[in-house]
Amino acid sequence: MAVKIGDYTFGGPFKSTDSIENKSGLYAVLNHKDGKLYLLDIGESSEIKKGIDEHDRQEWEKNSDGAIEYSVYYTPELNEDDRKKIEEKIRATYRPPCGNN
Repeated sequence: MAVKIGDYTFGGPFKSTDSIENKSGLYAVLNHKDGKLYLLDIGESSEIKKGIDEHDRQEWEKNSDGAIEYSVYYTPELNEDDRKKIEEKIRATYRPPCGNN
């Protein structure tokens, strides 16, 4: 399955990070409720699995009224600045409730 977020096709969604590879890219934190997915947060990391696993989940849990799931967009060809540009573009378009500090 895949999740389309803006111009990007993310893999997933995954209910845990078990199937997520520790590669560079972007991750989307999703609220899965009533068969629909809502973007809670978007982030980038040089090690996606580690980035999700070590993230403080309090804000995600506070803003989710369904199951929290993850989608990933691997970008081994992009550097950190390029990943951040994609993150900012998605954040500006969707205005997710988390990660705006």
